[in-house]
Amino acid sequence: MPIERNAEEKEKIKHILATAEANNLQIIKLWFVDILGNLKSLSLSHREFEYALNEGMGFDGSSVEGFARTYESDLVALPDLDTFQVFTPELTGAPIARLFCDIKNTDGNQFEGDPRYILKKNLARMKKAGFDQFMVGPELEYFYFQDNKHTQPLDCGGYFDTIPLDTSYAVRRETMQMLEKLNIRVEYSHHEVAPSQHEIDLRYDEALKMADQVITYKTVVKQMAAKHNMYATFMPKPIAGVNGSGMHVHQSLFANGKNMFFDAQNELFLSDTAKHYIAGILKHVREICSVTDQWVNSYKRLVPGYEAPAYIAWGRRNRSTLVRIPQAKAGKPNATRLECRFPDPACNPYLAFSVMLAAGLDGIKNKLPVMPITEDNIFHMSPQERQKRGIETLPAYLYEAVNLTRHSALVRETLGEHTFEKFIANKDIEWENYRTHVSNYEIERYLSVL
Repeated sequence: MPIERNAEEKEKIKHILATAEANNLQIIKLWFVDILGNLKSLSLSHREFEYALNEGMGFDGSSVEGFARTYESDLVALPDLDTFQVFTPELTGAPIARLFCDIKNTDGNQFEGDPRYILKKNLARMKKAGFDQFMVGPELEYFYFQDNKHTQPLDCGGYFDTIPLDTSYAVRRETMQMLEKLNIRVEYSHHEVAPSQHEIDLRYDEALKMADQVITYKTVVKQMAAKHNMYATFMPKPIAGVNGSGMHVHQSLFANGKNMFFDAQNELFLSDTAKHYIAGILKHVREICSVTDQWVNSYKRLVPGYEAPAYIAWGRRNRSTLVRIPQAKAGKPNATRLECRFPDPACNPYLAFSVMLAAGLDGIKNKLPVMPITEDNIFHMSPQERQKRGIETLPAYLYEAVNLTRHSALVRETLGEHTFEKFIANKDIEWENYRTHVSNYEIERYLSVL
């Protein structure tokens, strides 16, 4: 059954085609991601624009990680017309445009394994729970290196350093300017704690739009780095002994334009809804961790001593906790939010936002009580003190995290049967490959003495 566009969509298609002609666009890219969050793209010549906008473009789903098996592989990338964006020649070398796609089966029905659809599905569940907006603001950290083979830092700068220590300032500034040209609102940028580490923070927005922006952001960061003969990586822990890269996600729930996390009478300005949401995150974080931190390397970041959370607790302005409550500005209730500090920027944002939302909504639905707030530095506590306070730890490595996810009813429901099974299978393979690999550490440590 062919895909049918409605009257409103047909008007949007006319506008896109007119814009393409006005800008002399020769190429439009159709974007989507696989279950791991890797960007996939189909490049269309101008002759195919109208057909693709109306009916989508077919592709082999068996070639995309986590999508379809060989004997049921035909899928359709249908452009989301609201995501049309023209890229300027200074970024791409020629005027091109892109649209994010929803993945459909050939009969026009939704493909269950599409990460973008999974987030849409969970946002629909949120609306049934009485909320109409899931607002998120991610802080993505990354490193600049000379190339993708070496991890030698390009500078010796630290937190908030500037010229001359921050030698990559100009690249970061140009990246910010390019993001703004693409209508991605940037709050600010700065040099991060580790040498050659940087951060550009995005202004909070609705979750689906923000997930699209995260994918675009990462692409722009990498393309602008390449333009300056550098390599940008969102690998969570590329250098041992220094801070890794996180993706702290600020989040709040709105209903009828009102921030449901705000309570003027509470000392922290947190409503009961917010506290239940935090309780849900803390209860389920160990089982959702393999989605928000999905690589073997992710768990080399989540260790004490490098500003990354390792212990399950929450606090106010406490950067040793897993969930932090940033100081809200007086008279600005919409700024009340929580900050989840455990995700890293190498995750699939559609799935990461989905599992965090599902965990929080479970806390609200079941009115889970939140554990006592922790204001002390957990990294300085003894194991006995942490046990006394009921502070548990995150999974220590990917295998542990995946096994927790494997038995999680919440994650299975959130991702859907198809993606859940494909994700677990992919992570099992990654762990087996890592487990059987003989590393340089083992050669240097054992070969001369054993």
